[in-house]
Amino acid sequence: MFGFGPEMIYGIPGLIIALTVHEYAHARVAVYCGDFTPRLQGRLTLNPVAHIDPWGLIALFIFKFGWARPVMINPRNFRNMRRDDILVSLAGPASNIAAAFAAGILLAFLYKFGYMQQWIQQVLLMTMIYNVNFAVFNMLPIPPLDGSKVLMNILPYELARQYAQIERYSMAIFIIFLLLANTHILGSFLSMFTIPIMSLIRLVMALLI
Repeated sequence: MFGFGPEMIYGIPGLIIALTVHEYAHARVAVYCGDFTPRLQGRLTLNPVAHIDPWGLIALFIFKFGWARPVMINPRNFRNMRRDDILVSLAGPASNIAAAFAAGILLAFLYKFGYMQQWIQQVLLMTMIYNVNFAVFNMLPIPPLDGSKVLMNILPYELARQYAQIERYSMAIFIIFLLLANTHILGSFLSMFTIPIMSLIRLVMALLI
């Protein structure tokens, strides 16, 4: 569990960036694919106020598990329903990975040119960590996370229909995640994916310095 110390302060920008770029990417790709619902709801913006759920942000600090206001879409407006729904679902996690790399590259350049104030270093480092964690977590194939929507669209129709029934248990799943967040079980599983991504970012940083 996070304490209310320097780590929390340094992590605030990273959390806001992770939540904002994730939902903005969903909105942007949905509009590109033909569904203007996000634009009509004011979600086609990088203004954090439009995307952040206060309780979800607080939960991220306390439980290391949280959420933003989900972007509402209507897949029937897509030009290719299955393909575009996959693209919209992948857009959020992909934007978080891109944000993590951007933070790492900026950190590398600041180090290279000798501008390394500790607070900037910590903010960029936490931005990398939160964005990678948010991307990996959202790709879990559990409704209503993005990974479940990707899986649902590549499964045969009957299997997808049965799989969709899991969503009725989303509240129970939510409670389980809150419980697991305070143990090493969920973190150990996610680290199998987050560690390689962070290692790749550090490799890119090393090549730039």
